[in-house]
Amino acid sequence: MSAVVTPVAGGTSRFAEALVDLLDRVEYRRVSVEDQLDPVYRLRYEAYRREEFIPFNSQQVVRDEFDELPNVSCFGVLIDGRLVSSIRVHHLSRDTPVSPSQSVFPDLLDPLIADGVHMVDPGRFTADHEATLAYPALPFLALRIGVMAARHYGARYCLSSVRPEHSAFYRRVFNSTQWGEARYYHGLRFPMVLMVADVPVIYPPLLERYPFFMSTEEERQALFGSPSGSVKLVAPSARMARRIAQLGGSAEGEL
Repeated sequence: MSAVVTPVAGGTSRFAEALVDLLDRVEYRRVSVEDQLDPVYRLRYEAYRREEFIPFNSQQVVRDEFDELPNVSCFGVLIDGRLVSSIRVHHLSRDTPVSPSQSVFPDLLDPLIADGVHMVDPGRFTADHEATLAYPALPFLALRIGVMAARHYGARYCLSSVRPEHSAFYRRVFNSTQWGEARYYHGLRFPMVLMVADVPVIYPPLLERYPFFMSTEEERQALFGSPSGSVKLVAPSARMARRIAQLGGSAEGEL
């Protein structure tokens, strides 16, 4: 599923400030790869069943082969302690060259990966239905994880395989461009297009326009560093990172 929401026209600043405030109530939780019945997989199932993307299954969870790869990180997004959304991220490199987008667009991505280009591939965005009604900007809370992953892994490109009707959102927010033509993703009944953001180019203006995407190195390390056996809740650091930047420091560091 692809994430899409439209900020209020002419109110980007108010929208951005509201998201910074909302982040004070948010926590991120990295899913343990050993727990195949994690609530995140049930949230996926409920979202996909609601849109009739998948058939019924007795376990009422959705996992696939890409959840088993060594380059995957999966996260739940909580508001006031309640799971409301999830997203997973693959880090593509020579050592870990496989991800969902790569499997659909190998001719476009494999030559770059072979040349040593690093990419991140956020996907499997899902959300609780009631939460989407209560928080129209909910997708941004999950997409923030993809932005942080791009920074953490030093990615040149951030990939988004989305429905064609959602491509305008990625052009507007991330200045993404479409690579190639629409193709069909495994098991889905609708086509997807590959939208690609050039991270070093879009990252500074993205943070200036949407300061809720800012983060500290400590938060990124807590999310994407070597996972421990225990479930860890990580509080967003956008407000702190923004304060450091306003004081002339550099929480983000150089790209």
